[in-house]
Formats: sequence, C-alpha cells, structure tokens
Amino acid sequence: MPRVDTAIDCGTYVNPDRIQSQIEGAAIMGLSLAKYGEITFKDGKVQQGNFDDFPLLRIDESPAVTNVYIVPAGPDTPPSGVGEPGVPPFAPALINAIFAATGKRIRALPIGKQ
Repeated sequence: MPRVDTAIDCGTYVNPDRIQSQIEGAAIMGLSLAKYGEITFKDGKVQQGNFDDFPLLRIDESPAVTNVYIVPAGPDTPPSGVGEPGVPPFAPALINAIFAATGKRIRALPIGKQ
C-alpha cells in the first residue's frame, strides 16, 4: 500500500508528532483488523492466544507513507485527546477504495478470507 491519508479533529493539542505516531499505529491496526481480524472459537474457547495466531500487517503490506492532517482547533476548543479514534475509519476506507478500484462490494470482514 503506497499511501494513507487521514485527518483527525482532536481539539487543542500539544505534540503533533505524537498525534502522527498515534495515527500511524491506528493505520496498521485498522488495516490489520480489516484484512485479518477474526476471532474464532472451538469448544467455547477463543482460538487466538497471541499475535502468532492473530496476525497484523507485515512491513511489506503496510503503508509506505501515512499523511496525517490535524484539524486546527478554535480558540475555545477544549482538549479531547487522540486515543483510539484513528482505528475505526480504516476498514470502511479500505473497503471503499477496493470498490472504487474494482467495482466489487465487500460486505464481510476480514477481507483476507474473500
């Protein structure tokens, strides 16, 4: 994947480099969940115990560049943090990009099983 572009409206912020890092991690986690994120059960027990059987994107699958656009805060905007808001948009964004490129609608995750 050559590039990811994302924006975040996190209110008043102090360290833009920390926000960049957080969203880079969110890109890897969100795309990993979209491609591989499946929890399976056998005899009432979760099959996945650690990252050896719950895969994440490898370096060759990860975005080469992650552009993060931080929405400027207004003068009265309180801080709100970055945390996990970066993760949820990645699966739908990837699905829409696949649709735009191929015309194929994906309606189930993980897409790695399709």
